[in-house]
Amino acid sequence: MSLSVIEDNPVLQQLPPHLKQFIKPQNYEEYSPIDQAVWRYVMRKNVNYLSKIAHSSYLSGLKQTGISIEEIPSMYGMNRILKEIGWAAVAVDGFIPPNAFMEFQAYKVLVIASDIRQLKHIEYTPAPDIIHEAAGHAPIIANPDYAEYLRRLGAIGAKAILSRHDIDLYEAVRRLSILKEAVDSAPEELQAAAEEVDRLQRMDVAFSEMAKVRNLQWWTVEYGLIGTIEDYRIYGAGLLSSIGESTSCMKNDVIKLPYSAAAADQGFDITQPQPQLYVTPDFPYLMEILEEFSDTLSVRRGGYRGLARLIESGMVGSIQLSTGLQISGRFTRMIKNDENEVIFFQTEGPSALAVREKELIGHGTARYSKGFCSPLGELKGIHLAIEDMGPIDLKAYNFYDGKYFTFEFSSGIKVEGLNVTGIRNIQGKLIIIQLTGCTVTYGDEILYRPDQGVFDMAIGKGIQSAFAGAADYRSYPNLYEESKTKTIRSARSSEMSEIEEMYANVKTMRASEKLKEAQLVEIAKTIKTKYSDHWLLLLEMLEIVKNRKMADTISEQLENISARHPHLTNLIDDGLKMIQVG
Repeated sequence: MSLSVIEDNPVLQQLPPHLKQFIKPQNYEEYSPIDQAVWRYVMRKNVNYLSKIAHSSYLSGLKQTGISIEEIPSMYGMNRILKEIGWAAVAVDGFIPPNAFMEFQAYKVLVIASDIRQLKHIEYTPAPDIIHEAAGHAPIIANPDYAEYLRRLGAIGAKAILSRHDIDLYEAVRRLSILKEAVDSAPEELQAAAEEVDRLQRMDVAFSEMAKVRNLQWWTVEYGLIGTIEDYRIYGAGLLSSIGESTSCMKNDVIKLPYSAAAADQGFDITQPQPQLYVTPDFPYLMEILEEFSDTLSVRRGGYRGLARLIESGMVGSIQLSTGLQISGRFTRMIKNDENEVIFFQTEGPSALAVREKELIGHGTARYSKGFCSPLGELKGIHLAIEDMGPIDLKAYNFYDGKYFTFEFSSGIKVEGLNVTGIRNIQGKLIIIQLTGCTVTYGDEILYRPDQGVFDMAIGKGIQSAFAGAADYRSYPNLYEESKTKTIRSARSSEMSEIEEMYANVKTMRASEKLKEAQLVEIAKTIKTKYSDHWLLLLEMLEIVKNRKMADTISEQLENISARHPHLTNLIDDGLKMIQVG
């Protein structure tokens, strides 16, 4: 993404550094004439067909978001128009980490994989591409209710906790999608990648929070229907961008179910057509279900389950205590009491403290480079938490600067040391106590020793919230790691260059309306003798040719292709219908 695009749309200026690392230049000049022809075919077919079965926002949204039927859209042009509805678009390299994708969405940024599917995958590709992203997602966000649902889903998804299985599946799907769209992928490589995705998808693993959010995204944003079970329209981008599945999904053998929060527990296979779809009555209803679902997540429930999910994920996450203090880091340990209340937690590696999503000055990763730990709960005997103590209680327990104290939590954890100072929140409650010469013990185990330095004890009765990522994004400029699986850029062969030149010549003639019949005759001969299966180029020629004899010759070639390759018959027939309508 060029600097000029970022400057042109103020939405992009708000993005944190850990998201900007995923933004790539669109490199518009790298789209080949074949790419442009693929875009044009899919868009013409979609607009013609989807005008009858898509949600009413689709056609108007195409105009509002600056998406042309004739040419692949430039990100710069889209951003100039998208900013009018408060959104933006960025180019990325295929699939990006799930939390990063959701966080972009929360910032009202449409993530667009700028590559485009190969001609052989014109009906559908599991890889994210510009047809899916720009022609599928962008038009519907012009609808305010849908756009707000998308933003809210992103905000919730960005904080949903992942599992290691989620990361493994993400990497496997990314690898498969890249290999499928690479021209020179070896069959054995493709098979191995497909088998790995299949293996991971079939594993009997409980859905993580992120997996459930991903399911909701799939059954709404990607494959959603709107209306009633008997009378519905398409709004999901996966359907809007698939000229094959947008047709098949309307058939009765695809089960239609009323949309509910139960969709969060319905998995899917990205490589196969969907056996069932969900129908929402309207876009505001999506937000009702999202709100219902969100109440089940750790970001709203906290407790030991939320912390356990963070520990299992092995990724940077955050907890918020009852005082409002937020701790971010890679959580590695917790101790619970008999009531399953967390009485001690620990992180390893760079950690940070924050309040209201703002890092406390002097309490960032530089201070806690090796981790952070603290006991939690009420004090023994009086069943009172430090945060709820009044001046008399604090004095009784020596909770004053410069005082040496020793006390015990109800859990049995003991703390002793010299109270150096305390930090309070805006309500005046203590949120941190700093101690020197501090020892923290739990039975026979020493949890913190004096030689470890100043001990910053977090004050809180319990964990109110647990969520993925950092409380303050500035604490972790490189929060997400980019995948090591890179997109494969295949060099163009001399043969491919010749084909692309023919596509380019036909495109030029159509645009200028100046036909060069001798050149068209030569192209037709070359196709027949060397590239007999290039049905799309023949359709592009048939659309502009004036000579009846030549038109008959091209039509005959298309019939021959249909006879040899029955799987192309529908594509060719649909192309012929578009020419007749046009």
